[in-house]
Amino acid sequence: MSPSESDPSLISAAPTERISIPEYAMALAQVASLRSEDPFRKVGAVAIDHANRVIGTAYNGLAPGFVAPVGFWADRDARQKFMLHAEVNLCSLFTRGSVKLVAVTAKPCTSCMQMLCAYGIREIYYRDEYPASEANLLAELYGVQLVQLTRYPHIG
Repeated sequence: MSPSESDPSLISAAPTERISIPEYAMALAQVASLRSEDPFRKVGAVAIDHANRVIGTAYNGLAPGFVAPVGFWADRDARQKFMLHAEVNLCSLFTRGSVKLVAVTAKPCTSCMQMLCAYGIREIYYRDEYPASEANLLAELYGVQLVQLTRYPHIG
């Protein structure tokens, strides 16, 4: 007989409030963003499959193995075109149709939103606005749920 069977007071009650899968994914995306080497904008992303399992995490940065030359990070505008977005890095980790939802710490830019739609992702959650993005228009056209999360566990 287990201890909980002999003493019902040892059975723990179910948590009164459990975070949702999108909130969980956003918390993980926030942690992933901490790996970004970009001093100006740290973005993290997480992919969740149809069984609610994490199948990938990613962040924005330079191509793997590339070592930035001295002074590279000083000019935000000059280095921006070389950055690989978190969503691009994330999509390299799975195949089309295998992901239920993506959480990203910033609203996807237009190109990243196009790619997420092409990968068949039906739910995209983001934390921070990105005004230059046409993500809302693409979400409407393709029937993708695009939701800003304001409630999620904060890290740090």
